[in-house]
Amino acid sequence: MIDKTTLWIVIVGLGIGTYLIRLSFLGLIGGRELPEWVLRHLRYTAVAVMPGLIAPLIMWPSATGGHTDPARLVAAVAAFAIGMWRKSVVGAVLGGMITLYAVQYLLT
Repeated sequence: MIDKTTLWIVIVGLGIGTYLIRLSFLGLIGGRELPEWVLRHLRYTAVAVMPGLIAPLIMWPSATGGHTDPARLVAAVAAFAIGMWRKSVVGAVLGGMITLYAVQYLLT
């Protein structure tokens, strides 16, 4: 068990650290115009973050105890294909959901 004093030192330290990280973006450059190269790189943030959030849910889902599930793989491929074909996030999500539930129904 961790000492309460050490726990609070860590909590306060992490709070100060995250405040300073946010201050560096919002407080120091919040009112300034960003250079074009920074804006160009910021456009790719969502594209870089989303696969990192979604891939573990497809490859090692907690619903199956961490084992790869064919239904989730097929749904991911269907969602990707629909998203590329229709250029629609909503269409990709709906297509992936419908495919996931249909394949789960067919496999059980």
